[in-house]
Amino acid sequence: FYAENFKESYDNGLQEEVIYIGTHKLSDAVEPQTSNHKRQTIGELILSPTRTYAPVMKQLLENQFDKIHGLVHCSGGGQTKCMKYLPGNFRVIKDNLFEAPEIFRILQQNSSSNNKEMYEVFNMGCRLEIYCEAADAAVMIDAASQFGIDAQVIGRVEASDKKELLIRLGGEEIRY
Repeated sequence: FYAENFKESYDNGLQEEVIYIGTHKLSDAVEPQTSNHKRQTIGELILSPTRTYAPVMKQLLENQFDKIHGLVHCSGGGQTKCMKYLPGNFRVIKDNLFEAPEIFRILQQNSSSNNKEMYEVFNMGCRLEIYCEAADAAVMIDAASQFGIDAQVIGRVEASDKKELLIRLGGEEIRY
């Protein structure tokens, strides 16, 4: 539908089999799979507001700069982006990630991607990571909550003999 009606919306150099491969239209309603999600259209899910972290980051950088060891905005590299910025051999363990928004389940179904690919490509609902000592996490979480931003400890960093990321989702472990 979209490929035929909106030829200007994609690069003509793309192979035809990868252009609009999903089964949905933007107006299709999506039934939520969990009680944490509400009934919305595909278009509403795609256009759901993106948060700006500038106000909370301004406050944290002004007041907690010395406690912040690293920041990773998980767009363009998904949950694996943190590995690009590790200063040495460390293992990042993410075992308490936020529940992924419904749009990612739909993308995964339509692309037949596995969890490893999804978490490598997409942020899966965890958009910004602040690396700090465990004892300082509550201060960071409190600052986020003052701006109406959900925040939580999603994991930890350990010494390792190599750079590694381990994501735990229920009983599944994904290694990068």
